[in-house]
Amino acid sequence: MNKILLLLFGLFACQVPLQGQILNPKDTAKRKATDRTNSSIDRGIDRGLDKVEEGISNLFKKKEKSIEPATTPNSTSTSPKKSSSGGSGWDEPVSTPSVAPSNEVSQPTAPNRLSASSKFDFIPGEKVIALEDFSQDEVGDFPAKWNTNASGEIIQLSGISGKFLKPASEGIFFPEFIEKLPDLFTLEFDMFASDDLSEMMTGLGVKFVEISERNLRHDILFSKAMQANLDIHPTNSGDEWKRGTSYVFISGASEEVLMENQIAIPWRFNEVNRISIWRQKNRLRMYINETKIWDLPRAFQPNSVYGLMFTTRLFHGFVAISNVRLAVGAPDTRSKLITEGKFSTNGILFDVNSDRIRPESAGVLQDISQVLKDNPTVKVKIIGHTDSDGADLANLTLSQKRAASVKKALSADYSIPADRMETDGKGESQPIDSNATPQGKANNRRVEFIKL
Repeated sequence: MNKILLLLFGLFACQVPLQGQILNPKDTAKRKATDRTNSSIDRGIDRGLDKVEEGISNLFKKKEKSIEPATTPNSTSTSPKKSSSGGSGWDEPVSTPSVAPSNEVSQPTAPNRLSASSKFDFIPGEKVIALEDFSQDEVGDFPAKWNTNASGEIIQLSGISGKFLKPASEGIFFPEFIEKLPDLFTLEFDMFASDDLSEMMTGLGVKFVEISERNLRHDILFSKAMQANLDIHPTNSGDEWKRGTSYVFISGASEEVLMENQIAIPWRFNEVNRISIWRQKNRLRMYINETKIWDLPRAFQPNSVYGLMFTTRLFHGFVAISNVRLAVGAPDTRSKLITEGKFSTNGILFDVNSDRIRPESAGVLQDISQVLKDNPTVKVKIIGHTDSDGADLANLTLSQKRAASVKKALSADYSIPADRMETDGKGESQPIDSNATPQGKANNRRVEFIKL
């Protein structure tokens, strides 16, 4: 026992505190290196303390048996909730080739209580121009349409359908098929983080960098290029930082730092989180699930052309992404429905093979409901559409049930009188884009509102 107490005293005496907050942008790179070193020391000390505490505990009581299964790179530590990924081609996103499409249609379900997401104002762009679910790539390979200065592999997560890109612990990764970004776009993707992430400054970076500087030699910390950086750091370390932080860094020409900040974020471990980013010219918004994290009025610089990059800095654990969805344009619900008499959206999403509306649809439904409230005499017909995957009759039936679910949601959650709405479904019979590409199928899976 005396030896144990002496060891405890020695460990506490040499403990080095970890600095968790970045205060001066000009010294960031140096401090990050220092923090990383300190972090490694802290982790070693923590492991030593854990062993000592375990030894002391064993002197007095029998060690409790753990109920948590081990975490492996291709599985989660618990039974995660089912992802929106996979399933038949009726749903967003598109299915993977290794899973046969199911033509079975679920029974009608009550709509989600979406009113809890009333502050979620994200509205996807009008037209999908890129959709990546890695269905064309083999498990274990780095995706063919991406580039990197490190490595990575396609994985499948236990209990979650679809394929994910698991990038290396540190490096740059970008989709070569997404080039210049327009002034108006929305970017969405699914992100999974293993539950052994426990450090503030570790995670995934989403970087909008001046297109001429988007290359594999880019400084992943602070480049001279004009850029807007959004770093996402899930942290499974209790309530102190609300399960993680997000760090923003906006730079201009000549290494000019225009903005930096770090705030707490909510995070759902052992399940997929949806990241939604919205650019409206100079403004940049980011959401995690249905929570707005950033709303920056002047994040993008005028007259500059931006590209997209992802970066990682992981001390341990892993992150994975999938279902990257880029859409352009700014939907004008009011003008199109009231003036033109018709409005179509692919921003109302459903669970796989189901008519149950997903929570991230709340922004679109809220926008539509407001137009109907502002025009109380207007009646609409709600029409569901699918892509061509699956049987014709099953697609027709599912499109009808989904239209009925939208009507129920608008009535129950947004107080639109049911007698102002009719429903119908057209299945796959009225495509507006090619069914030969993932982005074309995404555009065909839509809900249409027609003024009566």
